[in-house]
Amino acid sequence: MLMLNKTELTPSSFILDGVPGLEHMHLWISFPFCSMYVVAIAGNCGFLYLIGCEDSLHRPMYYFLAMLSLTDLVMCTSSIPKALCIFWFHLKEISFNECLVQMFFIHTFTGMESGVLMLMALDRFVAICYPLRYSTILTNPVIAKVGLATFLRAVLLIIPFTVLTKRLPYCRGNIIHHTFCDHMSVAKLSCGNIKVNAIYGLMVALLIGGFDILCITVSYTMILRTVISLSSADARQKAFSTCTAHICAIVFSYSPAFFSFFSHRFGGHTIPPACHIILANIYVLLPPTMNPVVYGVKTKQIRDCVLRILSGSKDIKSQST
Repeated sequence: MLMLNKTELTPSSFILDGVPGLEHMHLWISFPFCSMYVVAIAGNCGFLYLIGCEDSLHRPMYYFLAMLSLTDLVMCTSSIPKALCIFWFHLKEISFNECLVQMFFIHTFTGMESGVLMLMALDRFVAICYPLRYSTILTNPVIAKVGLATFLRAVLLIIPFTVLTKRLPYCRGNIIHHTFCDHMSVAKLSCGNIKVNAIYGLMVALLIGGFDILCITVSYTMILRTVISLSSADARQKAFSTCTAHICAIVFSYSPAFFSFFSHRFGGHTIPPACHIILANIYVLLPPTMNPVVYGVKTKQIRDCVLRILSGSKDIKSQST
């Protein structure tokens, strides 16, 4: 009987409602979303190809950038295609298990994004503060181990999300007012006690986001002290320029995350739900879109490789004609 009741209270599927209140704007909202998604896919795939093919980019900084690109690809692909299906084709239904899988991937790779940004801050710290030991500290095995540890941290902390969500009884309907399956958006449909879900969600945010931000802050504090102590203005300028792209990536990643986090907890009754949903989509779409653009513009080695490939292809084309 208990098994029967539990089965009856587990929906076979959910309905993702898109952006409630802005249904008439769904088509218009989809255009910037689609444009940004195309840029994100093209830019990050291009980076992975470039880093894999160019021997000059086989260095720790670019290995971490490859991790970031791969993370960005999975993060935005886990959410945006379903959102576009809702906007364009009104395909709003998603099975219960598919919803849990989507939730797992989105939360895992947003956590992975934060972890990779933290690793990149540590990379800049070693490069600027210990330049002579850079190649001996950040060896390929070390990079592989810290990358794997960052991934496992995200996976192990997010798995309980799916377990906690799956155990809940659902009797408040099956309509999720969102474009993707967010942990708390799903949990709020439950008629059970979701206090554990809320507390665990806050704990994970502190364990991942709080720890990573602390490491980034400490790293850049040490970097700033080292750069200020340099006697040459050119050396200071060069040291700062190597961090510019990474600082931009941090801003693009953490700004929407912070705003979403605090608006949910302190502005839930004053900020319209549509704003929360659009902001959540920006959170998973803006970093994957902007990171390739920023690193492509700000990193000389990447610009040189792109120009060399383009000029080489042009030469080949001209020779063939």
